[in-house]
Amino acid sequence: MPTGDSGHDVLDPLTARDRSWPCLRQFCVFLENRVGRLNELLRHLESLDVRVLAISIVDSVDCANVRLIFNQTDRAREKLELANYLFSESDVVGVELDDSDKPLATVCTALLKAELNIHHVAMLRYRRRGRSAVAMYVDDVDLALRTLEDAGLRIITEGDLADQDEYL
Repeated sequence: MPTGDSGHDVLDPLTARDRSWPCLRQFCVFLENRVGRLNELLRHLESLDVRVLAISIVDSVDCANVRLIFNQTDRAREKLELANYLFSESDVVGVELDDSDKPLATVCTALLKAELNIHHVAMLRYRRRGRSAVAMYVDDVDLALRTLEDAGLRIITEGDLADQDEYL
C-alpha cells in the first residue's frame, strides 16, 4: 500500500467506495448547444454493452448539460474519456417504486421526514418484478440511503442496472 509524506498509509481512492456502494453514478456531459450534438453523443455511447437508462437535459443559449445514467458505468466512462467529452460524475440514489397508489409521494415523504432536499429526479429505464425506479440527486446520499431503507424501500445499485435484462 502506498504511503504519504507523513509515512501513514494512504488508501487507494478506488477502495473507499467500490461497486458494492449502493449508489448509482450519474454523468453530466457538457455539450455545445448545436443541432446534432446530442445525436452524436448518443450514437457514440450507445452500443451492445452500454445502454442509456436515464437522460435529462438542461440547456441554455450556448451549451447543454446532459445528465446520463448507464447500465455499464465503467465502460461509459471509458467511452466518454476516449472521445474527449467534458463531463463530471456524481452519486445519485436509485430507489425502486413500491406498489402503492402514490409511489413517488412515498419516496418524497420519507426524504421530507429526514429534511432532505431533492435537487433533481430522473425516471430509470428499469423494470423488475413489475416495478419501475427513479434516480435522485439529494443533499446527503448517506442519510437518504438510510432513510429510504428504513422506510422499507428497495435501493437500486449499479449491479442491479448491469444485470437488468428487462428494459422499458
